[in-house]
Amino acid sequence: MPTYEYLCEECGLRFEKFQKMSDEAVRNCPSCSGSVRRLISGGAAAIVKNPSAGTATRCGNAQTCCGRDVPCDVRPCDV
Repeated sequence: MPTYEYLCEECGLRFEKFQKMSDEAVRNCPSCSGSVRRLISGGAAAIVKNPSAGTATRCGNAQTCCGRDVPCDVRPCDV
């Protein structure tokens, strides 16, 4: 769930609200009950873990390729 940042147009209070994307936007300031607006923030990037990333066979690494028992500089199937 994202954190949204709001600014009160009456008292200037800046506050954050942790809420679902489907939740209604906050309309009133928790301090003075004035009207608020949601600010556009820099946000954070979503981190998506790919379980298959890094498991591809590459020659020259600690991994072997093309069925060999030891790592190689050139894939045997390309030679």
